[in-house]
Order: sequence, then C-alpha cells, then structure tokens
Amino acid sequence: MQITRREFCQTTAAVALATAVLLARFAISQMDVPTRQSYVMAVVTPAERSAAAGITGVARTVGAAISPLFVAYCFARPALVNVPFFLAGTLKIVYDLLLYQRFVSIRPLEESDQ
Repeated sequence: MQITRREFCQTTAAVALATAVLLARFAISQMDVPTRQSYVMAVVTPAERSAAAGITGVARTVGAAISPLFVAYCFARPALVNVPFFLAGTLKIVYDLLLYQRFVSIRPLEESDQ
C-alpha cells in the first residue's frame, strides 16, 4: 500500500494540529494549581497548612487515579469515545467556578490584620 502525496500532506497537517493542541493543553492545564495552593495557604492558619495541602493534593491524585477506569469503559464503546473529553472539561470548569465561589468572600489572614 502506497500513500499518495495528498494523503501524506493531510496526515502531516493533522499531526501538526494535534501537536499544537497538545502543547497548548500542557501550557494551560495546570494554571489553577499555583493559584489554588497559594490561596488555600493564605486562608488557613499556619498550623493547618500542611493538612490543607495534603488534602487538596490527595483529592487531585485520587481523581487522576480513578479516571482511567471510566475512560477505558468509554473508549471500548465507539459511541462513547468523546464522553471523557466533554466530561473532563465540564468537571474542570465546574471545579474552577466552585473554587472561586467558595473563596471569593474569604479574606486571607494576612489581609484581615490590616
């Protein structure tokens, strides 16, 4: 089987686009982590900071560990292959909005002393 020049160019363009999207995802996927960590450290007392960092880290790790089970189920069924992407995006947006809504009215300890 021989690939035509047109098919090669289309494949190359698709690979370039996929690579660009993947690199963009890598660049922005963890933007909330430093902000969340900084804000959590600011709103808890110094004695609770270690526990707060541990709880938020474990919550993210557990979610990342469990998700392949659901993704494998969806990928095994062609009709559900796009569900993990939409679900992950929706959960990320909901997570960011809930985090903002929960902490928008809380003043960090350093600011409340002033």
